[in-house]
Amino acid sequence: MSPRILWIILIALALTRLASAQDSSAMGVSPVPSSFVLPADHSLPNMTLPSEEQSNIILAAILSDQGDPFASNPAQPASEWGDQQVNNGGTHFSLGFAYANKYIYRGVDHDAVATHGNSLNLLIDGRLEFDLGKYPHPFVELFTNIFDADPVSRFQEVRPTVGADWDVKPFNLELSNVDYIYPDRESLNSPEVDIKITLDDYLLLNTDKPILSPYVLGAFEYQKYEGWYLETGVKHDFEFEDLGLTVTPELNVAWISGLKQQFVFINNLHNTGFQHFELGLTLTYSLNHLLDVSRKYGEFDVEGYGFYDDRLSPDITASNAFWGGIGLSFKY
Repeated sequence: MSPRILWIILIALALTRLASAQDSSAMGVSPVPSSFVLPADHSLPNMTLPSEEQSNIILAAILSDQGDPFASNPAQPASEWGDQQVNNGGTHFSLGFAYANKYIYRGVDHDAVATHGNSLNLLIDGRLEFDLGKYPHPFVELFTNIFDADPVSRFQEVRPTVGADWDVKPFNLELSNVDYIYPDRESLNSPEVDIKITLDDYLLLNTDKPILSPYVLGAFEYQKYEGWYLETGVKHDFEFEDLGLTVTPELNVAWISGLKQQFVFINNLHNTGFQHFELGLTLTYSLNHLLDVSRKYGEFDVEGYGFYDDRLSPDITASNAFWGGIGLSFKY
């Protein structure tokens, strides 16, 4: 026990004895033993009685068993892994890579170029974002797919993106410019401008977390074909914090208008209508939870996913396929 707490207890005992002696004198009761008798003026030599505010602090500390209330650095209870502080700075970074049995993008299987054999696809995606508070948050992103079975180039696609996202409650707006670069297939390179609007439905439904997060994505190819790709979808995160696991089912459907799609193979279909439907499930397991690592050092996850894509129109390029993969991701 600290000396300060001991002095506090002695002062409290002395005050209690003083009050008892006064009550005994008034009622004609025998005084307290001589060893506890205080001076006639009931003063406490060389001691300063605590103020009312200090007395309240002392009483609260004793009742709550928190130790010395005047300590400069009172002990703080350990937080659970899910409540640990994350990066609250102005710069955020994420990096992920995964091995997938197929690379299907917007309903189209890019592995179709393989003339013999097959291989796994290595998908790498990195993003750097700058948090400017209430203003739009600029970001840069780079995606690439490495496919060893491609007869022309192992680096099948490189996709740099520059844009900004902005929270305008109850919506999240994202505007970006995307360049599709196909090494050794430069004639197929094309750019597009994207706008994505996501509804923060938890604000409307008065819930703690999003329910479906419905979104609409519009992409306009402005260099060659001046056509539109439109997509809408929903998803929901089922979080099991005690297990460090998040299960995310999602679905989307796409429609194109006057767009001659260009991929790593020559596509002669040019039409308007519904293109594909996609249904998927993603499992995210926190390595922070498994290894008891604070999230202030970043979020480390293992991700596994599986999807089914279905072609909706015979006149528009799309694939009917099951595909999936597993990988690691880091966010800070």
